Amino acid sequence: MNPAKMDQTAYIKESNFVLAQKGKTFFWSKFLLQKKQATKAVRLYRFCRYVDDVADETLDTVLAHHTLLQIIEDLKLGASHHPILEDAIKLFNESQIEIDIPISLIQGVISDLSQVKLADEKALMVYCYQVAGTVGLMMSKILAIKDDQAFAHAIDLGIAMQLTNICRDVAEDAQMNRRYLPASLVGDIEPYAILKPDPQTQNSIKMAIATLLNNANEYYQSGYHGLCFLPLRARLAIAVASGLYRHIGIRIANKHYRYWAKRSTVSNKLKIWLTINILARCLVASDFHRYVKPHRADLHEYIKELPYAHAQPN
Repeated sequence: MNPAKMDQTAYIKESNFVLAQKGKTFFWSKFLLQKKQATKAVRLYRFCRYVDDVADETLDTVLAHHTLLQIIEDLKLGASHHPILEDAIKLFNESQIEIDIPISLIQGVISDLSQVKLADEKALMVYCYQVAGTVGLMMSKILAIKDDQAFAHAIDLGIAMQLTNICRDVAEDAQMNRRYLPASLVGDIEPYAILKPDPQTQNSIKMAIATLLNNANEYYQSGYHGLCFLPLRARLAIAVASGLYRHIGIRIANKHYRYWAKRSTVSNKLKIWLTINILARCLVASDFHRYVKPHRADLHEYIKELPYAHAQPN
């Protein structure tokens, strides 16, 4: 994108194109949102994608690190010469998104610039909160959720999707010198060793993927229990997006956790079937329309001190 200022209509059009190319699941479910909601969601995605692309597509990691730190400074300042950041700052102000939330996202992305070898499940949960739980929070804000009870569930939905991403991309991440599978589950192996493991290590990795997908299901369920706080159309859109994402985990399990095999995806034909099924189930489910299961504090055991997390009692 040319850093020169763009007309807002052109910017939204281009952002929709980026979403269609790089965020197919969210682009698919966007049609259920009201136009104003959809536009805000696209603007938020564009910012998040820009931050990710700075980290993943800048060949010079020193430059990438400097750029991400500059983004943080622009957010703190509340002004930027870059059109994506300029629009994001406007969006954050419009939606009353505290600047600490996108900054936490950027800090998580910065951690990807050096070799990643997560030590334990606490490190994994903090990372998932930073790069995805924050997105759930920001989505809640742009969809005008007012009930504070909703935010912990929104964090969980983001965490669930990030755990799915991690399980889907084990080999791809290893090629980028990243191991998100915590050492507490797989041992302190080097990322490159994931690509050519011995039988015992391979089995440990498969078991870790199974464990994380099971954990993801707990967070998906918690995320579902918070959807009732959303307006109906937004509720349906997020239910479809999360349901399609959750199915990626099912496909990984059906392939017996063979992380070296072809990347697990959901075809358009399957998306149609799943979308119809998800909408039908949700519309008749009582817990889709009213709050019946308060948030579980144990899900936030490792992140309880982070913004909007469920703090456990002393």
